[in-house]
Amino acid sequence: MIDQQDHPPHIHALYRYPIKGLSPERLNEALMEPGEVIAGDRAYALENGSADFDPHAPRYFPKTKFLMLMKHERLARLHTQFDPDSHVLKVTTIGEDALEANLSTKEGRQALESFIQEFMPGDLRGAPRIVYGQGHSFSDVAMKCVSIINLASVRDLEEKAKQKLHPLRFRANIYLEGLEPWVEMEWLDKLLKIGQVTLTIEKTTIRCPATQVNPDTAERDSDVPRLLRDLYGHQILGVYARIASGGTITQGDAVTPPR
Repeated sequence: MIDQQDHPPHIHALYRYPIKGLSPERLNEALMEPGEVIAGDRAYALENGSADFDPHAPRYFPKTKFLMLMKHERLARLHTQFDPDSHVLKVTTIGEDALEANLSTKEGRQALESFIQEFMPGDLRGAPRIVYGQGHSFSDVAMKCVSIINLASVRDLEEKAKQKLHPLRFRANIYLEGLEPWVEMEWLDKLLKIGQVTLTIEKTTIRCPATQVNPDTAERDSDVPRLLRDLYGHQILGVYARIASGGTITQGDAVTPPR
């Protein structure tokens, strides 16, 4: 668990997920443009046995169309490194190099698709297909947004559930520290300021079975949605925010909560 910090509200950690369903990339800073996602977040996805996504006319599809942790916990065994400039993806599994592929090339995409087909044949509805659309993000929600977690809320859930929960179960972009537990539930339709960037809190995040998966072990070892229902009467942990005014945010930046 990320330890509590005795400081005013601030960014504790920043992440993006270059390929939907695969491992996160920790960032020291992130470019935030109005109406967009964190640069490079969910830029690619793996279609599960279909070929409906049109890269020339990208549009939102529900996450069930793609390989993702909600149904495919085996994905958590893959550790990835992605270079957004070269589009080169490196995949390791259990500490061993498994694949290096340039996703901007047909050959590179085919290499990843073949690897996935061999890695998880029992989870596939057909041939997997790596997809990308210029400027598109394969978010779980239709709007372009960033996801935010209050680490004090995670700790409160841990204490009440009497079990440790890795914060990366929640696959957020921005992890905040120095707040009261659950205060983010009061932020809907309000403005949150992080450094020089302003975000509008659009909606709460309803947690799905993806949070059951331990990112360290790739096992379903805690029923987080059920814990939330039993302990709090809802399945909410975290919020989605739209970038209202842009800039660059950095780990450690001060956070000004809505009033």
